[in-house]
Amino acid sequence: MTVTVAIHHTTVYRFDTLVELTPHVFRLRPAAHSRTPILAYSLRISPGEHFINWQQDPFGNHLARVVFPRKTNVLSVEVEVVAAMTAINPFDFFLEDYAQTVPFAYPDALRKELSPYLELAEDGPLLQAFLASINRSASGTVDFLVAINQAVQRHIDYTVRMEVGVQSCEQTLERRLGSCRDSAWLLVQLLRHLGLAARFVSGYLVQLSADQPSLDGPSGPSSDFTDLHAWAEVYIPGAGWIGMDATSGLFAGEGHIPLACTADYASAAPVTGGYVGVASSTLHFENRVSRLHEDPRVTKPYSDTQWDAILALGDAVDAELTNADVRLTMGGEPTFVSVDDMDAPEWNTDADGAMKQRLASQLLRRLREAFGPGGLLYHGQGKWYPGEPLPRWQMACFWRKDGQPVWRDVSLLADTTTPGSAGTDAAEPFIRALAAHLGLRGSHILPAFEDPLIALQQESMLPDNLTLDTPHLADDAERRRLVGVLQRGLQTPAGWVLPVHWGQRTQRWHSSPWTFRRGAMHLLPGDSPMGLRMPLNSLPWVPFEAQDHEPERSLYESVPPLGDIAAEVVARATVAKGKGRASAKIAGAPADGPADPLWVPHTAVAVEVREGRLYVFLPPLSALEHYLDLVASVEAAAAALQQPVVIEGYQPPTMSAWCVCPSRLTRASSKSTSTRPRVGVSWCTTPQRSTRPRVYADSAPRSLWLTVATPALAAAITSPWAASRLRTARCCGGLTCCAV
Repeated sequence: MTVTVAIHHTTVYRFDTLVELTPHVFRLRPAAHSRTPILAYSLRISPGEHFINWQQDPFGNHLARVVFPRKTNVLSVEVEVVAAMTAINPFDFFLEDYAQTVPFAYPDALRKELSPYLELAEDGPLLQAFLASINRSASGTVDFLVAINQAVQRHIDYTVRMEVGVQSCEQTLERRLGSCRDSAWLLVQLLRHLGLAARFVSGYLVQLSADQPSLDGPSGPSSDFTDLHAWAEVYIPGAGWIGMDATSGLFAGEGHIPLACTADYASAAPVTGGYVGVASSTLHFENRVSRLHEDPRVTKPYSDTQWDAILALGDAVDAELTNADVRLTMGGEPTFVSVDDMDAPEWNTDADGAMKQRLASQLLRRLREAFGPGGLLYHGQGKWYPGEPLPRWQMACFWRKDGQPVWRDVSLLADTTTPGSAGTDAAEPFIRALAAHLGLRGSHILPAFEDPLIALQQESMLPDNLTLDTPHLADDAERRRLVGVLQRGLQTPAGWVLPVHWGQRTQRWHSSPWTFRRGAMHLLPGDSPMGLRMPLNSLPWVPFEAQDHEPERSLYESVPPLGDIAAEVVARATVAKGKGRASAKIAGAPADGPADPLWVPHTAVAVEVREGRLYVFLPPLSALEHYLDLVASVEAAAAALQQPVVIEGYQPPTMSAWCVCPSRLTRASSKSTSTRPRVGVSWCTTPQRSTRPRVYADSAPRSLWLTVATPALAAAITSPWAASRLRTARCCGGLTCCAV
């Protein structure tokens, strides 16, 4: 969290008589290479009658050269710096390969450029003795720099010295005492003796008090602090100049703001100059830092006054929302992970796994109970990602907003997470029962076979010494599919197909014969459901003009209510059996084909048995009424045979008119909720719904954990008062709920 601070630095010289000031040089402007962002800077000098020229010295430091034309008895310098104290990692740098360990040698060109920073100014016996105590064996460069910096810090005690100038290295080592500039100059000389380019730095040091006392070390200053400071910088190829503070034994961070960096300490003095005349002088200086802006954070939240204001605002907003009967809506895409096996790959790195589909199915059924009783459970294919053999699975639930059920008996929807008991011979009776409930004779029902030519070709291409039972073939999925085809037998139907089409002229279901050049219907190879592998391109070609087209519905067309579609299906089946009276809508049923023999529909219902479960593939339809009619017919057939089914294929049609016409959206649309796999989570899409704080407590399985609040809820929480009242809690045996 960034804290914006202002540094106030004032220096005042007062003389008892008027004096003539010589030209002064001020090195009090942050250097260009300061890693701490400088947001603002100002320099005010008194007396105001002066000439100022900004310059740069040979080292790139900013210098203010000031000339005073008249005598004065006061010299005042005021500096203000606004800085963003963004946390800086002092070890965030790279090193050239040859500089990874010490000792190393600078390349000739670089050594020439660094020559001022390699000059040895001192070589006393105490300095040599200290150098001899340093371990110079090959080691990591960063570790070596840390060690020598801390060695100086441990050997030299810190003191505040008011005397002008810098102690020699011998004086500092003999006394084992020095100010920050004394330790910095000692470190510069040590680094140069070790063959490393180093320079002296003068600048500001800002230290902010910690929000909370440290638990395992010094807590730092008790109040915010700033002052002029000195440290050293060493040049390492790849990293550039690295700040080293020998006073603290640490690398320079965001609190170190350099003003002047020079090869000799004398060139880094903050102020140089003098006066002409006989006078005594006094010096006054002040350094202080103040916080201009800081965001609330975990260690320093709102003050009591701020909390009172926030809660008062929240109470006022609560009252307004209550008076207006405004409620939050739930929607969006929460994600779930298993609480029983959170470390499994399917809940961390894999898109799918052994338990994800099982838990998602349990979640969907409970969501059906909570949100859409009478809804249709749908199982289909989702997104297909590169590198994966098949699209990922997707489950959904659809229900009518008018309260009428889309699927009445949930026991007739097979559970895909448990083994099924349906045999391969269950598909034909079911599709014939479905045809009867659609008002069709079923004379155009045909079996679908796996293509024997492709299966035999794939088997013949295997190596002579390998069989289909040999594990670890090049494509395990392809091997398993081929084994399943051959084990079932090429003469055994993979499933049954009923071509269906809603006649626009007759307003009822029709069917037509599908004929193929090879006689029988052979599916395209693959592992997808049979309905996606029908050879539609092999059907007889029909001119566009001869096709029975469904006109596109106008966005502003008035549409009637859906009505009781299940009752219409029952009545139609009764007429088909020769019982009861036919309504005008189903008069003339059953009928298998339209009057025009050229019309060949390209849509069909496909029924097949996979893994002991009966799957019904629904074709694409353009009208919601027709889709719900087909679903009701499937349920009626399932009830007649007491055969649970799995609905797959195409989802209910959607029309933009539902979004334009409010009455259609209210009376005719289906709402849906769906679950699908994503890497590490099970992803759930839910409808928007006015909700109370229980959220999903009544609808999630006990073995799932809600990990992400919905975007709709997150978007509603836009004020601090709401965020302050957001809570998380465990409920329903392992579900995290969010409530305001």
